[in-house]
Amino acid sequence: MRQQSPTPRKAAVRAAALAASAAMVVIGVQSTTAATAAGDQDSAGAGTLRLSAAQRADAIKSAQADASSAAEAIGLGGKEKLVVRDVVKDTDGTVHTRYERTYEGLPVLGGDLVAHTAKSGKLKSVDKARGGRISVASTDADVSSADAKKSAVAAADSKKAGAKNVRKVIWAGDKGSSPVLAYETVVTGVQHDGTPSELHVVTDARTGKQLFSHEAIENGTGTGQYSGSVAVGSTASASGGYDLTDGARGGHKTYDLNGGTSGTGTLFHDADDKWGDGTPQNRQTAAVDAAYGAAQTWDFYKSEFNRNGIAGDGKAAYSRVHYGNAYVNAFWSDACFCMTYGDGAGNLKPLTSLDVAGHEMSHGLTAATAKLNYSRESGGLNEATSDILGTSVEFHANNPSDVGDYLIGEKIDIRGNGTPLRYMDKPSKDGNSADFWSKNVGRLDVHYSSGVANHFFYLLSEGSGAKTINGVSYDSATADGSSLTGIGRTKAYQIWYKALSVYMTSTTNYAGARTATLKAAADLYGAGSAEEKAVAAAWTGVNVK
Repeated sequence: MRQQSPTPRKAAVRAAALAASAAMVVIGVQSTTAATAAGDQDSAGAGTLRLSAAQRADAIKSAQADASSAAEAIGLGGKEKLVVRDVVKDTDGTVHTRYERTYEGLPVLGGDLVAHTAKSGKLKSVDKARGGRISVASTDADVSSADAKKSAVAAADSKKAGAKNVRKVIWAGDKGSSPVLAYETVVTGVQHDGTPSELHVVTDARTGKQLFSHEAIENGTGTGQYSGSVAVGSTASASGGYDLTDGARGGHKTYDLNGGTSGTGTLFHDADDKWGDGTPQNRQTAAVDAAYGAAQTWDFYKSEFNRNGIAGDGKAAYSRVHYGNAYVNAFWSDACFCMTYGDGAGNLKPLTSLDVAGHEMSHGLTAATAKLNYSRESGGLNEATSDILGTSVEFHANNPSDVGDYLIGEKIDIRGNGTPLRYMDKPSKDGNSADFWSKNVGRLDVHYSSGVANHFFYLLSEGSGAKTINGVSYDSATADGSSLTGIGRTKAYQIWYKALSVYMTSTTNYAGARTATLKAAADLYGAGSAEEKAVAAAWTGVNVK
């Protein structure tokens, strides 16, 4: 059935309702932040205001109180409701409110949206993971939750698979199909390389057919093996000595799993506050690199994005090192809000290098913002975001023991032949990643489809052609043979973060990423600016038009 357009009177009422809702959010935030320039016009330099944890919580609470008015203003159906997930305020007074949707009380997977309102509360635009209203014939299931569990476990390609929980949802993540009643089952187990598995499987509640699945475990003064002699945050213990707890950065803790694969292990403790010796034989060495990486990522988010921690709430994640035996990987888990690092081949190459640490924590950032699905093109963008920001952390740290470069994992020797894990200037050098977009990119593993966005970021930052940066030689070509000049890494990552935090949604694909970054560039540097034009040219350079 075709949705009717609202009457002018209804449209006016909706707009007024949203204006009132947004105005309350603006007032609540402005009362404790610096005054912004008057007027509602878009202007260059619309960066993000830094909110304390309390200010952010108040803004979310205020927006949630008016969520029903916002739903009406946006034009949602009577059975749909909005749940506020985040509120971001720009220096020009624009407010970006990120919502999840429910339908008759059921979570809508793929129904998230972001409403953008001017300082006055006037609705500027809405970015939706899925357009239109959500509707299903009935919320009564033909398939039992027990059968859904069995089907999900059978579909899981992991060892020791078992269903952790199941819930009824509305699946709206496929833009080419109508929303359907479904079950989401979380299947836990162990992947073939020893990484824990937390597979989310969505099955049709009427037919039992599997509709979608994604893996929620996303791979990726002391002396560290990679970072050298650095300052690390520690706290004096009441019982004497020091704990590896960073009180200046949300209380980040670093734990020793001692070969275990579950729990937190033991908090690192030292008598004289001098940690590690730079060798893998000393158990504290990997802890130094992990703690240092966490600190540098926190500082990067704060100084460059005005962001107060990974989730923006001032709370730290925690790190676990010495996972398993000779485990050659690292991963982020939303379930524990933590990073975990293996010790690599022969337990001699811990995966705790700076860019890997920044990569893993940036998975947490993505989960707290756009929540990009870890599948198809959205999954490639998810992985690329971690590569982009992990690389940016490495450059920002300016550590002579681990200088910034556009190589991913160059310190950890994960292949055993001294080559990096990934290359941003020419992703295909790893033998699997895509340099340019094609209609088949979404079929690649997300670590390889990420190549398109990694290449975009390199071109936007540095331009095309041969060059040497910090002693590393690069040579990047474009899909159309054009010659590009970069705008600099800082502007490039500011544009990417802005797009991620206020314009991308869970289902954003490469075309959507182009649109989101163009909006971000216009916000930050002005419509028609050289930066906006450079974004367009860089996307064209990787065949995203």
